[in-house]
Amino acid sequence: MTDIDSKVSSQTVLSYFEDVEVLKHYEHATRKVGLWTSEELVIRQCFPKYSTKLLELGCGAGRISFSMWMLGYSNLTATDISKKMIKCALRIQSERKTNINFYCEDATQLSLTSNSYDGVIFGFNGLMQIPYRDNRKKAMAECFRVLKPGGRFFFTTHDRSIQKWKKFWANERKKWRIGMQDKALLEYGDRYGETPTGKLFIHVPETSEVRKDLGETGFLVERDVLRSKLSDETQIVKDFSDECRFWIARKPS
Repeated sequence: MTDIDSKVSSQTVLSYFEDVEVLKHYEHATRKVGLWTSEELVIRQCFPKYSTKLLELGCGAGRISFSMWMLGYSNLTATDISKKMIKCALRIQSERKTNINFYCEDATQLSLTSNSYDGVIFGFNGLMQIPYRDNRKKAMAECFRVLKPGGRFFFTTHDRSIQKWKKFWANERKKWRIGMQDKALLEYGDRYGETPTGKLFIHVPETSEVRKDLGETGFLVERDVLRSKLSDETQIVKDFSDECRFWIARKPS
């Protein structure tokens, strides 16, 4: 096997999200975790409830979209790269009698119409689970394309500068300098390791990296803030997701 063959790829990521245990985990999140208090605060502030056409990328089994429907958001489209995740979401939709448009889509090459959404949401650090920075920028560019002028893009990332991870990333930096990093990794900031539901890939950026990529895509950054600064989440949310940074960017009018 060559180094190229052993590296993380889009297929690696897709295989993780189509694993039976991961599908169960995301269905549990939809049924039992729901919308975080911090997510609800930002969504209410960024997106007026009525006549707002919203798109969620990386929707999984629908945790965010179903919760938004319950809040009164009725013009929702939710997409995920995994057909099995979309199938799970549609099964839940059948039970709940909601009317969300669920589609299978690759966030780096959406089939959706340009300038058609008032807001785009990419929750639960999903943008950073796309391998390669250039591909993440493609996803940002697609978000920019499908947004109406003045529309907002809300997403979350982990943050490499968080104090409790500084020693870890300092050690990783040393490994990359001498070529001793995990050969499956693509770029400094990548993590690919075991979790209770399998081996997960995610990129952990610096804030400067995200700001640069948003700016080069055309977005104006309105705000970035750690989740813990917005809300003290319930224990079930903390067990589901570690600290993360919330980003709100806007397509210029």
